Amino acid sequence: MSDSAWKVFYLPELLERIGGDEPCYFEYLRMPGLSSGVYHLPAGAKDMQAPHLEDEIYLVIEGKARLRVAEQEQEVGPGSILYVQATADHSFFDIEEDLTLLAFFGPIGPAYV
Repeated sequence: MSDSAWKVFYLPELLERIGGDEPCYFEYLRMPGLSSGVYHLPAGAKDMQAPHLEDEIYLVIEGKARLRVAEQEQEVGPGSILYVQATADHSFFDIEEDLTLLAFFGPIGPAYV
């Protein structure tokens, strides 16, 4: 798409870009104030992500797992919306069913640059 004032994405088309037996992240949007991608973790996979410099929101599309942020844990599943503060150590674990998420990243704030 061109650099217009808006963009349109279709979830079924994004989901075709990920999947399989390995963890996969596909970034479909990168703008100065926002980026977003589709993240897939197969059942039993290990989430190897490191803390991000941006605030992040996850929307669980499908699957079942647990999310650990710092010392807290939460079971997540379809429809869960999760906020993770910039630089917070976090990961998904106990991935019981293939986990597919939309991830939205805010801009890097001045405190983290």
